[in-house]
Amino acid sequence: MSQYAFYFDGTRCTGCKTCEMSCKDYNDLNVGMTYRRVLEATMGDTTRDADGIVTTTCVSYPVSVACNHCDSPICFEKCPQSAIVKDADTGLMSIDEEKCIGCGTCAIVCPYSAPKVDEEKKKAVRCNGCADRVAAGEKPVCVEACPARALDFGTAEEMAKLGERANIAPLPDASETTPNLFIKASADAQPAGTVEVANPLEVA
Repeated sequence: MSQYAFYFDGTRCTGCKTCEMSCKDYNDLNVGMTYRRVLEATMGDTTRDADGIVTTTCVSYPVSVACNHCDSPICFEKCPQSAIVKDADTGLMSIDEEKCIGCGTCAIVCPYSAPKVDEEKKKAVRCNGCADRVAAGEKPVCVEACPARALDFGTAEEMAKLGERANIAPLPDASETTPNLFIKASADAQPAGTVEVANPLEVA
């Protein structure tokens, strides 16, 4: 088995969300549904002193994230119907629609909010790593669409040479699920769990 993984270069990402939009287009997703999301981590304060001088310590940086096809996927463990599949050859996750009852357990327990419930289908849906493209020797559409080349995709061994396993805020600690997402952090990036998502309504 070759476990596939994503790589995110935080030193290159501009937060343009082309990855997010290309995923929506490729998968023909409705308004309000997306498999890849660009989270914004923002911290710091802006103050005005007695002389009216304004100073700021505010910092913001984007993090692009989809399903991380984890080594220990909690969605897989908690699904009451055993409807979540981890491919034996690629490690990519998918949904068995015949078994899925749309209960949303996977969406609730995933710390990355990767699975979603499609209210029209009454089924869970998720990023499957563009498995059809990967099988054809191509990379996921989000990776190829990124104008800044901030995303990459390959075996976990290859991606681990480029960065560390998902270890920055606003993501959870990697020990929760051992995600197959490797990151080269920007200079402003903070440790996992220390900064909240600044655009929660946009990425819900």
